[in-house]
Amino acid sequence: MKQHIVGSEPSIVAANGISIAYETFGNSSDPAILLIMGLGYQMIFWDDEFCAQLSSRGHFVIRFDNRDSGLSTWLNDAGIPDIPAMKKLMAKRKKTRSPYSLLDMAGDAKGLLDAINIEFAHIVGRSMGGMIGQMMAIHHPERVKTLTSIMSSTSDPNLPPPKSDVLSIVLEPEPTDKEGFINHCVRILNALSGPECRIDESRVRKWAIDSYQRGLNPNGAARQFAAILATGSRKEALKSVRVPTLVIHGDADPLVPVECSVDLADTIFGARLLVIRGLGHTLVPQVYPQIIDAISLHAAKNSE
Repeated sequence: MKQHIVGSEPSIVAANGISIAYETFGNSSDPAILLIMGLGYQMIFWDDEFCAQLSSRGHFVIRFDNRDSGLSTWLNDAGIPDIPAMKKLMAKRKKTRSPYSLLDMAGDAKGLLDAINIEFAHIVGRSMGGMIGQMMAIHHPERVKTLTSIMSSTSDPNLPPPKSDVLSIVLEPEPTDKEGFINHCVRILNALSGPECRIDESRVRKWAIDSYQRGLNPNGAARQFAAILATGSRKEALKSVRVPTLVIHGDADPLVPVECSVDLADTIFGARLLVIRGLGHTLVPQVYPQIIDAISLHAAKNSE
């Protein structure tokens, strides 16, 4: 495979029956790190600065748009899931159905690695991306050199719920006009920020503009959320995972309480937990060095 310099142009490949848009940072001869994004967000939310800093540590960094987001395939023909009905079924301990599952999304990540000829990678997932990374560790462990789960969960129903006021903001309908969408993003990320790790609104506005220009797919976010609900708890399956695992979480996360990552670290054999003081449910530049150091050290310890 050809060598890549920092910040390649976006490419699109066929993988797992869909098209996946991805970008790379660094040299393709370095150990690969695959970054998996969370619910409803595009790959550019792993911002250029984070990716460049990570690649400068000697990693070939790959970020991509999940299905139903950004420039990857939108599954509009699958319809819009009835989220309230799914939640009612879950409350009754009944199975729910969704257009696709987190296992399908893990298959997308594996398919991307196949398409760009990468045998295995260090998997770094954020929020829903951490759940997808867990599914890779469960079902495709031979492709996962290490797993780093950031602000994620096992989805055990006994874990603490999100703060209701923050959840109500997150679930607000997404505006379709540019200025409305930008303000909506600022409102959400302010709500998700921790007290000691506040967002930079100018950064959020730039990211929101770029996201708007790449294309918004709110129905896709609903299908992704349905995939989380339909997949359910991974706690029992994670007990068999032997992939070296690092778990990172902020102690001020209002959406996915830190107890969720404590549970995850306790569930996966040998997992290490890093709790960051004052961090909420969004990454900010002031914590990049700490998180990148942790990811790089974790990868280096498990690269043989």
